[in-house]
Amino acid sequence: MTRLHLFDLDGTLLHGTAAPVEISRQLGLETEIVELERAFAARELSPVGFAQSVHTLWSELTEAHVGAAFRDAPWLEGIAEVWAEIRARGERCAVVSLSPDFFVRRLLAWGADAAYGSRFPDVPFRTPVDPAGILSPAAKVNIAYGLCAEFGVSPDECVAYGDSMSDAELFAAVPVSVAVNADDHLRGLASFDYAGRDLREVYDLVRYRR
Repeated sequence: MTRLHLFDLDGTLLHGTAAPVEISRQLGLETEIVELERAFAARELSPVGFAQSVHTLWSELTEAHVGAAFRDAPWLEGIAEVWAEIRARGERCAVVSLSPDFFVRRLLAWGADAAYGSRFPDVPFRTPVDPAGILSPAAKVNIAYGLCAEFGVSPDECVAYGDSMSDAELFAAVPVSVAVNADDHLRGLASFDYAGRDLREVYDLVRYRR
């Protein structure tokens, strides 16, 4: 039986930051995104409210900005190497994130079998955000189950990697989880805890464990 590895993006594959922060930095909007991130973490903004706010904030966003944000972001080391090993073992890996899908999908080129994010209009924006396409923590679980069905994997053979309470529902739905540079709340829910900047070290925690 194979396994499915489910990776969060913000604060997990990205060290100490999030895709919206990196995108906003390209636009010179660091102060504005820090306030929106604070409000979201404090649950003053829902996932839909946050998505609508960044959509407005990014009125001048172009594909060049997105490409630069992805290229310059502080990624953990060894991502493509780990995903290549996972696939060589006959296992699967996917990224499931609340961040915009136009950023998350770029990880397919690094070897992810699937990449899901909140659905945004094409860049540059010409239409509003559709609330139905914005992911929530509960949606991560639904996507994980859908991927299990697609790949022929039992939910009992899943491993989740995350950093914050937005990953708590997914951690509760799978038997093995790794808190990666995580907050105190999530560390208490995880099977393993990691602090550092190398996904190869993260994967070492679960490579031979079932």
